[in-house]
This record gives sequence, C-alpha cells and structure tokens, in this order.
Amino acid sequence: MDSLLMENKVLNLDKSSWVLTKLGDLAKDISKRVDNPGESKYDRFVGLGNFVSGDIKIKTWETTENLASSAKAFQAGDILFARRNAYLRRASLVDFDGCCSGDAFVLRQNQDKVVPGFLAFLMNSNALWDYANSNAAGTMSNRVKWRDLAEYEFLLPPKDQQAQMAKLLWAMNEVIESDKKALKKLQVSKESFEKENLVKYRSGKEIPKEFDLFKLGDIAEITGGSTPSRNVKEYWNGDIPWLTPTDVTNHNQIELSNTKEYITEAGLKNISNRIYPNGSILYCSRATIGFAIINQVPMCTNQGFSNFIVNEKVSNYYLYFLLKHLTPELTRLAGGSTFLEISKSAIRNFKVLIPRTKTQKNIESVLLEYEKNRLKLVGKISSSQSLQKSLINQIF
Repeated sequence: MDSLLMENKVLNLDKSSWVLTKLGDLAKDISKRVDNPGESKYDRFVGLGNFVSGDIKIKTWETTENLASSAKAFQAGDILFARRNAYLRRASLVDFDGCCSGDAFVLRQNQDKVVPGFLAFLMNSNALWDYANSNAAGTMSNRVKWRDLAEYEFLLPPKDQQAQMAKLLWAMNEVIESDKKALKKLQVSKESFEKENLVKYRSGKEIPKEFDLFKLGDIAEITGGSTPSRNVKEYWNGDIPWLTPTDVTNHNQIELSNTKEYITEAGLKNISNRIYPNGSILYCSRATIGFAIINQVPMCTNQGFSNFIVNEKVSNYYLYFLLKHLTPELTRLAGGSTFLEISKSAIRNFKVLIPRTKTQKNIESVLLEYEKNRLKLVGKISSSQSLQKSLINQIF
C-alpha cells in the first residue's frame, strides 16, 4: 500500500469529469421470493445478525435447514443492505449465492455503468448513510424504502477511474481481513497456552510439583471501592482518578492512562475507599465481570471492582492473567437479582495453584508477548480501517 497515502490519508481527486448520478440508475432492488428456504436450492441464509457495520463483505451465514419463513434470493456479487435500524449502517457485498432476511435489500449492480464491487464502498460512505437515516421511517424500528434510497445522488467517476479506486480499496480490505485472521489465530494460540499453563486447583486432584495451593486472599490484599456522594460538589472534579467499569472498555486492557471522573481528597475521606498504588490489579467483579487493568497511575475505583495488591507469593502480571483466565469459574460464584456480583468473601476464599517464581516469570513473559502482539495487530487494524473509511468518504 502506498506509504505516502498511508501517511497523508488524502486522495488527489479531480472530479471535473464525474457525473451526478442517482443510485437507482446503477442498481436494482431484486425481490425474488423463496417461500421455503429449507427445501430450496440454497443452503446459506444471511440474517440481520450476520451483518457487521463497516464490513465490506458478508463473512458469516446460517444454514437454511429447518428455515421455513420466506426469504429473498441473492447471487454472488449482489450487495445486501439492511434496511431495518438504518442507524447501524450495515451494507455488504456477498460473494456466494443464498437467501437473506426480508429486512434487507438485494441490490444488483448495473455493470454497464459501474465496475463490479465498486458500489459496495459507496454503500459504506457517511454521506449515503446520513441520507438513508434522514429518510428512514417507522415507530419501533426505522426502515429505509428503496424508492427513497434510489433517489440518492452522488458524483460517479468514469469506469476507468472506478476500476483504479476499487483496486485500491479492495487491496486495503484484503490487508484488514488478513490482519483480522492473524489476530484470531493469535487469540487461539494464546488461549491454548493459558489452558495448559494457568491452572486452578480442583478438590481431589494431586497438587503438581513446583506448585503451591493458596486462597486468593493468601496472595493478595483484596478490597473494593465505593462512590462519594453525588450531592456534594466538593467531592468531585479533583485530582484523584476514579475508575468505573465503563472506563475499562477492552477485555484485555492492561493499563489505563486516564479515567472519565476524578474525586477530591475530601471525596476520598467520605468513602470506604483507598488509593491503589501503581501495579494494583483492578478487577471488575460486579455486572461486567472480568474486565481488568493493571493501573499505571495511583487511582481509586467504584464498588464495581475487587482490587488486588499482591504480596511476595505472586507477581502482578501473572495474577492478572490468571484472574482473566479464571473469570468463567469466578462468575459461577456470583449472585444477585438486579446484576451479578461476586462477593469479596467468595473471591478471597477462591483456591488457585501458584507456581514457583521462575515459572511464574516464564509464563508471564510469554503472555505479555502475546499481549504486545495483540495490541500491535489491533492498532494496525484500527489504522487501516480508519484510512479506508477516510478514502471512501473522499471518493463519495
């Protein structure tokens, strides 16, 4: 991919030869009914759940087996446009034959006027979706009508320029999808390593050599946070970071540079809380169980966290990865009617096997390398998607 283009994110486009064109002149809404998909020639069904906002291609589908409700037929090269809940912005090209939900348009491109696949990028431009949403109607879930969408106008480049742009954008899409596959493969490898090396004690099993059995409360001080009164303004907008589960948006995040809210010294004194030093494990044990960070700045938390300050028996990062790995088992200890919560007592009494320091460090080193590579791939995917979106919006 052109490095200068990557750096500047700008296409030098001369649109003087481009022609103002209506979408309805370039594509038709195909409505071929399939009354009993389970007994039809189609074995793939694309429901609204298979659409992913921003994806240029449909990548998943369901089987038509036992699907009795009617559907729409499509063929490879069509664009499926989810007309219900248009604010979700879901439209993707499909590269196989099948049938789809009646809540999707099946748009077939006029290849005399557009190169194959070119319109898939138009359908993912901000301008088109802004238009679609402004024309959507309905009370429970807004729907777009084809007669309205067909009237959408934009500048269409000549076919030779379309081919050049499509080649660039599809090449970018291949890079994104390749990196997504690499990320998935990395995650599978990491999970396999964790399963083999992060071990929980189970009653009745012999404790392996080089491991010791501990309750979590034996290897860390475990306490929870709380919330200063919202009615006292002197408790808020101070200098002490105050973390809530909504601030931890990434299940695998290890550090957090800032939080959305800060409290004052007076607010800290008002609550049964403390400032957790650098390196503390802040583990969500309420509602969104399993989110966790190792903090890089001293901070407080609300009551949604169980926070760990480790002792000499275990290292921070080893316990962090162990807690993440054991979240499904910890969650089984949760109770509550409004939302799930694991009590501090249950967490403190949870038994784990901890290896000797050298083994901990070896496992920790491998998992940190996985995390480093994961973050690198996530960043690369995000940058590529941002660039792709920028270029699409410059063209359309």
